[in-house]
Amino acid sequence: MANNSQALLKPATKSKTALDDDAQLRSLGKRPRLNRSFGFMSILGFSCSALLSWEGALVTSVPGLLNGGPAGVIWGFLINWAGTISVYAALAELASIAPTTGGQYHWVAILAPESCRNFLVYITAWLTTIAWQAMAVSTGYIIATMLQGTVVLAQPTYVPTSWQTVLIIWGAVLSAVVINSTTGRALARFEGIVLILHLAGFFGVLVPLVYLAPHNDARTVFTTFVNEGGWPTQAMSFFVAFPSLATSLVGADCAVHMSEEIQSASLVVPRALMYTVLINGSLAFAMIIALMFCLTDLPSALGAAETTFYPFLQVFSAAVGPSGACVMAGIVLVLAIASGVSIYASASRMLWSFSRDGGLPFHRHLVKVSNNEYLLSQTSLPVAAILATLAITMLLSLVALGSTVALNALLSLVIAALYSSYLLVCCLLLWRRTTGRILPHISGADTLDLGYLSWGLWRIREPLGTVNNVIAVLYSILLLFWSFWPPTTPTTVETANWSILVFGSVVVFSVLWYLLRARYYFKGPIKEA
Repeated sequence: MANNSQALLKPATKSKTALDDDAQLRSLGKRPRLNRSFGFMSILGFSCSALLSWEGALVTSVPGLLNGGPAGVIWGFLINWAGTISVYAALAELASIAPTTGGQYHWVAILAPESCRNFLVYITAWLTTIAWQAMAVSTGYIIATMLQGTVVLAQPTYVPTSWQTVLIIWGAVLSAVVINSTTGRALARFEGIVLILHLAGFFGVLVPLVYLAPHNDARTVFTTFVNEGGWPTQAMSFFVAFPSLATSLVGADCAVHMSEEIQSASLVVPRALMYTVLINGSLAFAMIIALMFCLTDLPSALGAAETTFYPFLQVFSAAVGPSGACVMAGIVLVLAIASGVSIYASASRMLWSFSRDGGLPFHRHLVKVSNNEYLLSQTSLPVAAILATLAITMLLSLVALGSTVALNALLSLVIAALYSSYLLVCCLLLWRRTTGRILPHISGADTLDLGYLSWGLWRIREPLGTVNNVIAVLYSILLLFWSFWPPTTPTTVETANWSILVFGSVVVFSVLWYLLRARYYFKGPIKEA
């Protein structure tokens, strides 16, 4: 018994891999403070569940039928999938160079010219932090409304209310807090299980849907375009729906923000990014094809959105009846809750990282971690950032009490904010690589020494790397441009796309705060001792 107690009081001996990871992190100017509990499979499960691809496709593809029709949804998704692969391939190269929790803003720090480096770093950090906080709220909102819609399906007399939506959001985020506040090892095991459920749940929904629902013919599915938004041309209608189809592929960079808790991060993070977007893109595309074949009554599906929130619930009901539809919706709901755990972890790590570099108010408190270096069963966790994310989510969810339009505007911030950060880092990477300012991989190089930059262990060889980089930039511009368009014309207050207002407010606030205050104290990623 005494020997066991003494063993518990001895600090854990780190493996060579962990020492190499810590050495690379120190070369990036950061002191290792979190335990590396994630391997490849656990972080793959983490990012696959956060991406919520085939589940998200059920939510986003049916509304996309109004602008584009079945063919528009299918071909629009394929274009988005190809563009997303290109963007994440560029991000994977950067994640291999600098695998830190800060992600985009740390990459801007090592890529941007010195004359505007701090300003660009600060803006990028704000956009990424706000995007992940908004994503945490949006996931809670989807969980709440999906649960309410399922209850309506089972009990048609039930009338959902906004205060119930808020309470369910709070319950969902509290469950995510509980799991995130355990240990890194427990979270890693949980995500490994979620990966299995993510794949099994896909077949649990797809098989009964395909076999039991009435079907459209292939010509209707692949060649029918629709323009219900009142746009002058079918092409414009297609592109108005384009960003909504991209939302089911947003969030794979969650693995980036867990980099300091991943073993062999410079290789595992890039691989997780690519495998996630390939696996989840395939699942989402298969689910969209199945849904388009089974959506034989579009008016009824769209009309059901007024009562059940999501048209796919009506499609399920038409296929297997209300009881079976509740079971299928329950599968999607469980996986959405699991997604909330991953998104919540990434949001809190991004908040913690920005606080570590002194960029947020109360950063001295937000950067605190729970730590006991003697008990092997415990790990270091950014508890303060986790609780702060909980508070932010609970406060922002109160917007639903006043206006769902205002809440939807907040949720639409996710694509605009994330893809603006992607666009910036992809442009800077393209500038660096075309001017020959990135050297071959150098083991142990200090990447915070901004006089030079060397490739990581994972990269795309030239000339394919440059070609892919150009495609990533063009796709990000295209998606950003159309993300601010309203779904219909003429536009009313209820149908307007308020994301431009919310996004613009965040950018203006960030710029003004930087000019008035932050430029005097924020110096980009701090080099810790």
